[in-house]
Amino acid sequence: MAHMAELTKNQAAFTKPIALSKRKMNVQAWRETLAGYVFIGPMLIFLIIFTIIPILLSLVLSFTDWSFVSPIQEINFVGLQNYKTLTQDDVFLTSAKNNLVLVLVVPVTMMISLILSIVIHKHVYFKDLFKVIYFMPYISSVVAVAIVFQVLFHPSFGPVNQMLTSIGIDNPPMWLADMDYALPSVMMIMVWIGIGFNLIIYMAALQSIPGDLYEAADIDGANGWVKFRSITLPLVSPTSFFLLITGIISSFKVFDLIAVLTQGGPAHSTSVVVYYLYTSAFESLKTGYASSIAWFLFLGVFLITLIQWYGQKKWVNY
Repeated sequence: MAHMAELTKNQAAFTKPIALSKRKMNVQAWRETLAGYVFIGPMLIFLIIFTIIPILLSLVLSFTDWSFVSPIQEINFVGLQNYKTLTQDDVFLTSAKNNLVLVLVVPVTMMISLILSIVIHKHVYFKDLFKVIYFMPYISSVVAVAIVFQVLFHPSFGPVNQMLTSIGIDNPPMWLADMDYALPSVMMIMVWIGIGFNLIIYMAALQSIPGDLYEAADIDGANGWVKFRSITLPLVSPTSFFLLITGIISSFKVFDLIAVLTQGGPAHSTSVVVYYLYTSAFESLKTGYASSIAWFLFLGVFLITLIQWYGQKKWVNY
């Protein structure tokens, strides 16, 4: 009995520090958790007030024909009528088709940027200078860029058409004033703006490729195309996937360039979904209809991103 009592006393003496230690750890963990919530609290509150609540309200408004200048009491729920009207709205369908055409800007920009980045990375001195030159359009004001290209593409007095006339082209395109050339003109400007960002990202990816792979390919007698196809292209595929997803999302969000450059004209030939959403909400004052356009756009971009996410397993090498 004396032995058992001594054993119990020793166990109690051993267990007490462990219990105290666990209690201290729990208090410390609770303090760290509280500190974490204090730090993210302001951002979380702003996120809820200015992002999540408006998103949920826009979903509710997409089932109404309410205008934001009308009293709240005049909200009239119309069910899925706004979404049905979208499928019969010629301007919306044209805007959606233009957005799908603008997606072509993304692979073209990526291809040009990859070629330029390889040339600058391996064959050009003063790499930083070229990075700055190509990155300038990306960080420039879109409004300023749009005004400059309005002057360049002026049908009568623009330097582009004057140059074409001087080399013997009698009837040069009217560019932004021509329904057939307006959207391609916008696409050219978007490619010019986007090359800088894509080039910087690709150059960072190229610097991470081990030089041993190219040396081994040289020993095996591989030419430049084989090294590009078998080494460069697979090892920059994660970067290409990143640029593809962000580029396609950005192409569906384009607004400022269209608003300043063409305002959707001529005859809605350059209208895009976001610009039509803006005109529906703030010019036609159809808040409910504009909300349905916003949710249609969200679901479309989400579906395309989902397809890309599952498709990347077949061509992206991590």
